[in-house]
Amino acid sequence: MALAALPLFSNPPCHCSSSITTFLPSHSRHLPTQPFISPLTKSQPPNSNYFLSQSRPSTHCRCTSHTPNLDFQYVRLVTLFQEIGISFEKTNLLLSNASELTSIQLDLLRDRILSLKSLGLGRMSINHIVIKQLNMLTSNEIDPLLNFLRNELQGQVEKAKVKRLLSANEPKELSDFLQKVQLLIDSGIGVDKIAHVLNRVSLSKAICHRSMEEIERVISFLKPFGGVDLIVKRPSTLNYDLDSQLKPRIRVLTELSGGDEDSVGKVLNKYPKILNFRAERLEEHIEFLRSFAELDDQQIFKIVLVYPAIFSNSRERKLRPRIQFLKDCGLDSSADIFKFFIKAPVFLGLSFRNNLAYKLVFLVKIGYEYRTKELAMAIAASTRISCANMQKMVSVYLNYGLSSEDIFAMSKKHPPTLQCDHASLEKKIKYLTEEMDRDIQELLDFPAFLGYKLDDRIKYRYEIKKDSCEGQMSVKKLLTVSNKNFAARLKKASVKSKLE
Repeated sequence: MALAALPLFSNPPCHCSSSITTFLPSHSRHLPTQPFISPLTKSQPPNSNYFLSQSRPSTHCRCTSHTPNLDFQYVRLVTLFQEIGISFEKTNLLLSNASELTSIQLDLLRDRILSLKSLGLGRMSINHIVIKQLNMLTSNEIDPLLNFLRNELQGQVEKAKVKRLLSANEPKELSDFLQKVQLLIDSGIGVDKIAHVLNRVSLSKAICHRSMEEIERVISFLKPFGGVDLIVKRPSTLNYDLDSQLKPRIRVLTELSGGDEDSVGKVLNKYPKILNFRAERLEEHIEFLRSFAELDDQQIFKIVLVYPAIFSNSRERKLRPRIQFLKDCGLDSSADIFKFFIKAPVFLGLSFRNNLAYKLVFLVKIGYEYRTKELAMAIAASTRISCANMQKMVSVYLNYGLSSEDIFAMSKKHPPTLQCDHASLEKKIKYLTEEMDRDIQELLDFPAFLGYKLDDRIKYRYEIKKDSCEGQMSVKKLLTVSNKNFAARLKKASVKSKLE
């Protein structure tokens, strides 16, 4: 194959009548295999005459206008590209389409390759960048960017991000990259967080292909809803188009809230993934809750406040059957359904097969009747714990002599009995029966005991009261009195003790 790039580096084609031999025989189309010193060491390769002899026109040509300096530059370029894994044939193809390489100093090309290496890019990554965007080596616009990534950001931008940035964009699209990043920093994203943001956005979409004015508009629009805090929490927010994506989606939430931008900001910061959903999806979910659950906009937005992930749930696969289950259990008014969702919003998102089904079976086994409000309240309480924790919790109750009927009675009286952490539950029952020397029956009479903090409430009050005449007061009386009244009783008991 003839060297397509050779005219760029040697004398013009000879027009004499003598024949011209092919530049390279078929067996010499690759670089020689003898050792050479890398161009990255700024040393000359040995035996450069080999390349010259293989790439020059035949000596039968009577033309003597050969330029050895260009021949030598060609050898150095071929060797430089071979160092980053670009084959001899690929090099010729690249050089045939990049005549500007003839006017660029080899040291400049070498320095830019070294700059890429200093960012942690490996041989294959640099190979990919050069093949995709050869002008990354030839354009002066690239140097400030490479210095910025290396020195200002201290190489914190992920290598894969840098590779995509340089291979997918023209140098002119990167010319104001530094100014755009500085705009984000000046808007409130700390220098210590900017790398985190850059690593989680599409640099091309969010920065390179947008003007400074467009980026400013996005930041300004998001300001009432959390602004840069929202961006830091979910950097991909910068990927969205302001007019066709961000504005319509946030408008739906703002209208649902009645114009309460602060509350919309809370929703977005609690669940920024909500911005992934099209405005049409948000509207369809809202309309479904209006029609099927008969909820008004105020109720729907309050549910969204506590459980914004409701928009990620399938309407037909999750929302409809769960709402229907509540209706079957007797929660037939919008007020009942609303209260249930506020109390147990994750009920809408839990897997039926891997979670709710197990809990329903257990609740029915201990005495709950199917399709009753009591069952609905019990399942609401159980949504706060895992199936594994529920199993361990039941084992703790049984180990202390309680029966399934006892568990049913306690949970019916106080549903949070079904959402205790098993380790905390065991500590409280152990303290009740061993340290306080009380009968387990007191737990049946006052299951709310399990809801109080062991150290801050139960132990604290019992230790104070155990040596007084009131030391054997009921557990309910000991714990339910307010802190103010408890302190007043202590003071009164102390005065009485001194008088005696």
